[in-house]
Amino acid sequence: MQDEMPSPPVTAEDQTYAELRPRLFGIAYRMLGSVGEAEDVVQEAMLRLHRAVGGGTAIESPEAFLTTVTTRIAIDELRSARVRRETYVGPWLPDPLVADRAPDVAHRAEEAESVSMAFLVLLERLSPVERAAWLLRDVFDYSFDEIARIVEKSPANVRQIVVRARRAIEAERPRFETSPERRDELARRFMSAAQEGDMDGLLAVLSADVTFTGDGGDKGSGLPRPMVGAERVARFMLGLMRAASRLGVTVEAAEVNGQPGLVTNDPDGRIISVMSMVIADGAVQAIDSVVNPDKLTHLGPVSDLGRRAIER
Repeated sequence: MQDEMPSPPVTAEDQTYAELRPRLFGIAYRMLGSVGEAEDVVQEAMLRLHRAVGGGTAIESPEAFLTTVTTRIAIDELRSARVRRETYVGPWLPDPLVADRAPDVAHRAEEAESVSMAFLVLLERLSPVERAAWLLRDVFDYSFDEIARIVEKSPANVRQIVVRARRAIEAERPRFETSPERRDELARRFMSAAQEGDMDGLLAVLSADVTFTGDGGDKGSGLPRPMVGAERVARFMLGLMRAASRLGVTVEAAEVNGQPGLVTNDPDGRIISVMSMVIADGAVQAIDSVVNPDKLTHLGPVSDLGRRAIER
């Protein structure tokens, strides 16, 4: 019997990566709304650290170095992404993060709002530098001096940028249920009514002006524009549930981007779609559904059921 090969020793660089990766990913994902792009940004930042150290550069603070590089790359990536999103088919939503399926964003409970799908869509209205400065200050608690060095602005300028970003956010900030217990209760009532075909039950938990946004891109069966109104959304949801039952699709409750949501899987367990809800003031205010298969691959095998509506 051969001796097992010893595991390679854990280097200081490996330890640094393990410790800092959740925060770096959290910054990059909140900047870009894309899991794949965020992971690429973090990998590139680590590669640059490796090159710098290997080239003899003294790195006083790996965390400061990696945060700076991650943020700057994300700013550049976001500028390019905005050009691509101008030709995106239908409404754009961020890649969903599903608890136990997605990478650890390492956000504290009070930060769950900043990673919600509705909030990330709102952040799209900020410029890349505004978005970075606001996130670093109000989500990750960096000082104005630290942010100034990262985005290459003066501290006074950064203060102005953050204040401007806060005003833009507060003007349209989505509301979220303050009580997790109440929020989860309403989510359960929503799912129960949808699965039981209970129109009155659905209308009882939907706000009058609820919106349903379906992101299918050019590959999935999304919607060309958001659907508005309790009765329209309720009928649409009941239609989806009837189709799911007919096709043997399973629907399970899940935490999606820190908020209540649903995941649908085909009979083989492959993912079809992910929905996230905004619940506030005792009602479901919005439902965001991602069917674009390119945005679901990080969650596991993707079904072709979400494609069929546009491929027939």
